[in-house]
Amino acid sequence: MLTFANVTWLDLCLATAGMYLIKQASRKKNPAPYPPGPPGWPLIRNFLDMPHIKAWLTFAEWGKRYGDISHIEVLGHHIIVLNSLKTAMELLDKKSSVYSDRPVLPMCGELVGWKHALGFLSYGDRFRCYRKNIHRVIGSRTAMEVYNPLEEIETHRFLKRVFAKPEQLQAHIRHAAGAIILRISYGYDVEENNDPFVDLADRGMDQLSQSTAPGAFMVDIMPSLAKVPEWFPGAGFKRLAREWHQTLDEMVDAPYKFVKDQMAAGVAPVSFTSNLLEGRTLSAEEDHNVKWSALSLYSGGADTTVSAIYSLFLAMTLFPDVQKKAQAEIDAIVGTDRLPSFADRDSLPYIEALVKEVLRWNAVAPTGVMHCVSEDDIHAGYYIPKGSVVIPNIWFMLHDPRTYANPSEFNPERFLDNDGKDPEPEPRTICFGFGRRICPGIHLADASVWISAVMSLAVFDISKAVENGVEITPEVDPTTGTISHPKPFKCSIKPRSAKAIALIQQDVNY
Repeated sequence: MLTFANVTWLDLCLATAGMYLIKQASRKKNPAPYPPGPPGWPLIRNFLDMPHIKAWLTFAEWGKRYGDISHIEVLGHHIIVLNSLKTAMELLDKKSSVYSDRPVLPMCGELVGWKHALGFLSYGDRFRCYRKNIHRVIGSRTAMEVYNPLEEIETHRFLKRVFAKPEQLQAHIRHAAGAIILRISYGYDVEENNDPFVDLADRGMDQLSQSTAPGAFMVDIMPSLAKVPEWFPGAGFKRLAREWHQTLDEMVDAPYKFVKDQMAAGVAPVSFTSNLLEGRTLSAEEDHNVKWSALSLYSGGADTTVSAIYSLFLAMTLFPDVQKKAQAEIDAIVGTDRLPSFADRDSLPYIEALVKEVLRWNAVAPTGVMHCVSEDDIHAGYYIPKGSVVIPNIWFMLHDPRTYANPSEFNPERFLDNDGKDPEPEPRTICFGFGRRICPGIHLADASVWISAVMSLAVFDISKAVENGVEITPEVDPTTGTISHPKPFKCSIKPRSAKAIALIQQDVNY
């Protein structure tokens, strides 16, 4: 009898290779060729071609070599990479009925447990239920307006924290983002320091990003490895999955219990979760849907805006001329006697363009979240079989020199009418995903980045840090992961004036 005690990685690989050969020998002739891609090797095909670090850069090279759509095959799994907005729109938008499923992700979905969250659900009734719940709360700019005062208050509190401890910028951004999404999702007011739910979200979202990075875990290529025990040599991913599953369980259950306890005590503020629970006796299925809808909202807003706002400060550090233009507009339209608010948004076109450029320049989700093809398709003469994983290379679409002039330059004016030139394409049609899988928090993220940008620039001058008389120029080096962040950097953040200090220090309460 074969036991794990005498099974080696070689045995597992040979067994998987044997199954792959049987599958290859028995499959039918394709109706059309696959899209072009790296040639691969016999048996393992493109196993060695799948990138593990900053996959979007490798995918972009494939785009230059093979065109807007490329293909690799890894042990029988077909992976399609899209390197142009046109192709992404044709497949993921116009053929959304075929391209809206999610692949089974053994590490993230099955072992860690994220398969129950909106971003990883298979397309179907439960998916539509979650989307409907979230759309009702933040699905449009009009729906978001009820939360404008919350965003303004928490951003003002953010200014106070940055003024007091500018060296802790990244932590302050995380705190503010957590405060906003926790208030909306669960009616929870965060603690001033070391809030347990904010810390939990930070930990959980970092683990999610690691677990979904393309090519990061062998089990995603060879799902049979999910069955090996944790003590098996090379099965360290099982220990990670167990630890990350515990984090996810806490993320799902702890804030949900908080709302139920508050409601039982009759002191629960209005929130996404309390609205769904109010006056209802839920079945087990309905309870699951409410709990995971709330988690989907909570997790979706807890990390993505952190990356965008942090990149705003990086851009202002590196591009001082842009900062001066933005501040000049704020001073001319808003003045220096009050903080800007959402009521000023339509009067500040340069700030609007600056926010668009933040979303373009820093690709928060550089390879998006994988789509899965629910039935065979032929596109542009190429065969895309059912079950193929489709990866939109969002980073390249936002940095494609055919679309955006000098894409590495941070230039908000590309989105304004200048000298009769049409603005360059709207980046929000790219960076938030495509089709039926577009991010449901698009309006919340957009509002959070806008209010953070306009209020921060109204009161702070952001510049390069100086140490021992030497100016430090930050490096633009995004981290690997499904959600990518600028690497930590040093900068100087100082109030613009005595008036600015007075505005920062004003009392702010709900």
